[in-house]
Amino acid sequence: MTHAGSLPTTGRASPAADPGIGILGTGSYVPARTVHNDEVARLVGVTGEWIERKTHIRSRRFAAPHEATSDLAAHAARRALDQAGTTADGIDYLIVATSTGDSPQPPTAHVVQHLIGARNAACFDINVVCSGFVYALAVARSLLTCRPGTHALVVAADVYSRILDFSDRTTAVLFGDGAGAVVLGPTPAGHGIMEVDLRGSGDARSLIHVEAGGSRLPASQHTVDSGGHFFRMRGREVREFVARVVPPTLAELLGRAGLTAQDIDHFVPHQANGVMLDELVKASDLTGARTHRTLERYGNVGSASIAVTLDEAHRQGEFRAGDILLLAGFGGGMATGACLVRWHTPAGRTAAAHDPQEAEQS
Repeated sequence: MTHAGSLPTTGRASPAADPGIGILGTGSYVPARTVHNDEVARLVGVTGEWIERKTHIRSRRFAAPHEATSDLAAHAARRALDQAGTTADGIDYLIVATSTGDSPQPPTAHVVQHLIGARNAACFDINVVCSGFVYALAVARSLLTCRPGTHALVVAADVYSRILDFSDRTTAVLFGDGAGAVVLGPTPAGHGIMEVDLRGSGDARSLIHVEAGGSRLPASQHTVDSGGHFFRMRGREVREFVARVVPPTLAELLGRAGLTAQDIDHFVPHQANGVMLDELVKASDLTGARTHRTLERYGNVGSASIAVTLDEAHRQGEFRAGDILLLAGFGGGMATGACLVRWHTPAGRTAAAHDPQEAEQS
């Protein structure tokens, strides 16, 4: 396991000497089409009750035929920019976290750049599957630390409905499509991203994968016929990995920041599976925090799940200045990414009420 721990600006730094990099605005987008459990259940050969009991998911959103990952990302990005009170021209870095990009090339970030008009932004993608949003936050924070006064737009988006095998009930019942975004920039000292922990376990990479379509197994008629382009996951082993690795990782992150689980006001985890989240909260001693969940309505939206959930909680007025948030991603790679944020709401900026379920028209 590789480990990237203390990036610049830790929770123990002196506030007077350490200006912050934090979240200035959030946004999200989910497609219009709601797919309830009964519809998926008929395809995979189970019941809707079985899906809800095993996952706590009741519905999910699927992208329309004309919608690609970049379209969802652009909708979420515009909403985050609007809430932050800035324009796309004011963005210096545009990072898109996705494992279901529009195409192998060019980076989906460049498509999003064109769609929203972020002409001045350096653009690139990050693919760390369901941990991608936290990784993108860490990279953006480091870039902004190197160039004080700059701003980044971090977007996480996935369209998993296009790579699901509906004969595989272990995966097809879990996933949906969506996008979430944040604008990062300067915050007052003592606020913003406090500490980050990024880890990879490449020896467990086979637990979650899409086998075909890359340089090792290029696309061919055989790979298509054999289902090599579908998303695959060994669910029981993934659950065991999360139970074994994530709680001690979060405890170590909190320790480096001089905090305990009791100091956390809000827990925003990857929305993998409701039963798994219940177990994770207990194992991590986070029962005193407010755990935010959207999986019941949206399912697992991959890299976007933390960002979508963060935006919904913010727009519902859940966060107050000074609150400490713990964001935690885990998934394919296998990878984990977690970060601590001391919340700051810019003066004069409030999170206007917004229903992320309400789809924009493309």
